[in-house]
Amino acid sequence: MGMTDVELEAHDRLMGLVASVTNLPERDVVLIGDVMLDCYIHGYADNLNSRAPVPVLKESFREQDVGAAAHVARGLRSLGLKPYLFGVIGDDDAGGSILDALSEEQVDTDGIVVLEGRTTTVKTRMLASRQSLVADEQLMLRWDIEDDSPLPVDALTHMVDQAIARLPGAAAVILSDYGLGVITDEGASRLIDAAKEHNVPVIADPKLTGFHRTRDVNWVVMQSHGLELMRRRLGADSPRDAAHQLLADHGWSHLLVLAGSEGVTIYERDGHDAHVACTLSTLRQMIGLIDAAAVAIAVALAADLDVDGTALLANASSECILGADGYSRFALTRDDVVERLRESAWNLQISKR
Repeated sequence: MGMTDVELEAHDRLMGLVASVTNLPERDVVLIGDVMLDCYIHGYADNLNSRAPVPVLKESFREQDVGAAAHVARGLRSLGLKPYLFGVIGDDDAGGSILDALSEEQVDTDGIVVLEGRTTTVKTRMLASRQSLVADEQLMLRWDIEDDSPLPVDALTHMVDQAIARLPGAAAVILSDYGLGVITDEGASRLIDAAKEHNVPVIADPKLTGFHRTRDVNWVVMQSHGLELMRRRLGADSPRDAAHQLLADHGWSHLLVLAGSEGVTIYERDGHDAHVACTLSTLRQMIGLIDAAAVAIAVALAADLDVDGTALLANASSECILGADGYSRFALTRDDVVERLRESAWNLQISKR
């Protein structure tokens, strides 16, 4: 039995995306947001502490990688785009590690402000399994180091000035807001207004408390549990109703919702929605999922994809994260995304044999 016309169209669409990603032009992307270092401590947790009901982690190894907006920059670069990253770090070992890691991957770091005496944000995850019994690690604890002191206004103003200067000809602007102070009300407003003037689409990854900084942006990324929380706050009857109310209330053009095993849905302000189901049978981890979606949207904009194509690309990118074997040193690459798209196309063929 061969593929139906609908399945054949889906197959051809996936292969068309392979061509788009493979031949993606190297477009600039202006990226501003919080920058941090992600650390991972791996080991075994076979025993409980004798003085408290907590597991004892016997460390086997540790590793580190860039996180937050810096992780988005790595993904953009890996897909073939040229990110200009603007953020803030401290003049400490963690900040130096971030600069070294980004430079190794040819990510431009001229826009990163190094503040003397400031502590770079570090998020450490402790991961463990039972030795010889459980193969997959589980997250035991996350330990955050953050500097709560306000960022200097002059440094933020200068950083936004630099970002605006990079806008002409860019494929997109990404606002990566982790609530650590880089994305301010004034800075976001200036960037969005300038992006409109240069006809550059804006992608925002906001906290639920930061929607007021995303007025009239083109794309917003959210996880499904965030949308469900907003549905309750709004008193909407369904996630779709809540999504379209958010689109209307905030002037967003598109809302991309990540639902893990349920796939990806894009809600468009004019009423066109696109959903792509997740094809993975097992989800391994979710760290970096929103970052991957932001990268996928930027790639879609650079490749001039429509909403349906963007949904397919975002779902493939999400599956690369959800199916990743391991937590650290993972960012989207062109090969990863192409392989995922090819596998989805292949599965449509073999399912009819």
